[in-house]
Amino acid sequence: MSLSIQEQVSLRSYNTLAIDVAARFFVAVQSLEQLQAALAWAEQREIAVLLLGGGSNLVLTADLNALVIHLQLRGIQVLSEDADFAQVEVQAGENWHDFVQWSLAQGLSGLENLSLIPGNVGAAPVQNIGAYGAELKDHLDSVLVLDRYTGQIQRLSNEQCQFAYRDSLFKRESGRRVILSVIFKLPKHAALQLDYGHLRSYLAEQQVQQPTAQDVSRAVCAIRAEKLPDPKQLANAGSFFKNPVISAEHAQQLQENYPNIVSFAQADGQVKLAAGWLIEHAGWKGVRQGDAGVHTKQALVLVNYGGASGQQILELAGQIQADIKQRFAVELEIEPNVITG
Repeated sequence: MSLSIQEQVSLRSYNTLAIDVAARFFVAVQSLEQLQAALAWAEQREIAVLLLGGGSNLVLTADLNALVIHLQLRGIQVLSEDADFAQVEVQAGENWHDFVQWSLAQGLSGLENLSLIPGNVGAAPVQNIGAYGAELKDHLDSVLVLDRYTGQIQRLSNEQCQFAYRDSLFKRESGRRVILSVIFKLPKHAALQLDYGHLRSYLAEQQVQQPTAQDVSRAVCAIRAEKLPDPKQLANAGSFFKNPVISAEHAQQLQENYPNIVSFAQADGQVKLAAGWLIEHAGWKGVRQGDAGVHTKQALVLVNYGGASGQQILELAGQIQADIKQRFAVELEIEPNVITG
């Protein structure tokens, strides 16, 4: 099979942080056969591989001595449906937000709280993306993968994906499995989640008394657009830090010192803190160091004003982590995947 493999390709337009590093080799694949051929090409030459989708959750720190495979697998198919649910298979290269909007247009719900999250469908299970009280795992049935160790195609159930907060089997065993498609089980009768963030108050302000899933999606889009920069306008990788989870005792101590701290009780007795509140309270919101900065409206987002390198973004992140640890005794974990070359 003929592959159009290019050399020394800039990845600036392939990652939402707009980090300008070069891939030694680059190829776009639109089919499973092309993907298998690209992987074989790299294996024969003993060249490392980086699989790239929408590039929305990456920090690239150096030129890559690797074959970068840009996954462009496309297609959405309803596998089965009954009066209550539809099982839908979505190829990895489909844009996530476009798929959410497609599902809503079909009268399906469950993904409305995840509207406007950047990136492609194939990357969503890696991070177990989540927002406004919902997570991908809530409506994921299974994932079709190519196991690079065995060469076999497997369908992994929700349980086998080992989902956790911004974590999964795919993240813990990075590079082993190529996500080909994701199968969702989406309800036809909405059970809306409105009690996280400003959703309920926003809908009330808009005088939406009996919201639909589409109303929730529109509200999420409006709230995100107000607080989060569009990567096409200001380069960023979305939320840069995970919300830390701490013990109830530690949380109680912090609440005594900081009565306005934003926290959420967890089912296991622990407490999740809002990383954005910690960073903003520490004075980092709007800080800029060269072309690397903290967004002026959302302290959880680090941005590239034009010429920042991945290393400069990480240096700023490291300063924030050290300050938060010193002030609050809380460890902040970086959410995007850091690629060192």
